[in-house]
Amino acid sequence: MGWRESAGAWRPVVGGAEELDPESVLDRLSDRLDMMREHPALARWDNLGVRPADFRAYALDAVGATTREDRVWADCAAALGSDAIATRDSKKALVIGDTAFRTMSGAGHQDFLGVMRHIVAGTKREHLEKAIFSEWRHDDPVEKSTMRWDPMDDTRHALQWRNPSGDPSRRSAGTVLGANRLAIEGLPLFPTAPVRTTLQTTGFSGSGRRGTFWTWPIWEAAIGLDVCRSLLALDELQTEILDPAVRARGIVAVFRSQRITEGKYRNFTPARAVL
Repeated sequence: MGWRESAGAWRPVVGGAEELDPESVLDRLSDRLDMMREHPALARWDNLGVRPADFRAYALDAVGATTREDRVWADCAAALGSDAIATRDSKKALVIGDTAFRTMSGAGHQDFLGVMRHIVAGTKREHLEKAIFSEWRHDDPVEKSTMRWDPMDDTRHALQWRNPSGDPSRRSAGTVLGANRLAIEGLPLFPTAPVRTTLQTTGFSGSGRRGTFWTWPIWEAAIGLDVCRSLLALDELQTEILDPAVRARGIVAVFRSQRITEGKYRNFTPARAVL
């Protein structure tokens, strides 16, 4: 996959050894995504506030289930967190360090893994078609159907006519379900790793409520999954001011979003180009 600038934005371009059309893309995607329904990688807890010993057992189960052809569970475990780094939750209990992509942890009945399972179970072929081949209309229900990774999910009370938690319109519209489903599938591309005394997530820099940023590259050449992993993990992308020399790697643009915390939830700001 590569990217092409069209109509004022970068659009993904997917190719392969054989010609692809929208129907064949949707057929293959639907079959692949259906594999995650009730998958053990997402089934053990509703949230990631778990004891290190429990997560260690989960990770060992993932390793035991890994084969040359299937490492989905192991990749998910590496992306969700690590028992090597522990912290204290609001109740002073010892829990694992987890992914910087976590945006919720049970408040307001919004469960990080629970919402993932709900999205995986509820996404149909037509949702994927809308997300990939149509302009996003945000006309799918929000309730338990968004990962809060879309800047449109930053619905603070002070900016709304109604209290967002009790707004009945969120049960009928407000998100792009297919886009959330595809984003979940991409999470294993951002594994976590211990760095000194903290757990860091691939693609992230900084720390704290207002000092955490996610940065990602855009490339035009068609590349495979392994090269994509390498590009996402480049150290050079995490500097405050980027060196234009990164273009020598085939990178044509770089975007950065700030992760913000409001109350018990996290959101991401609209991205800005930093290259």
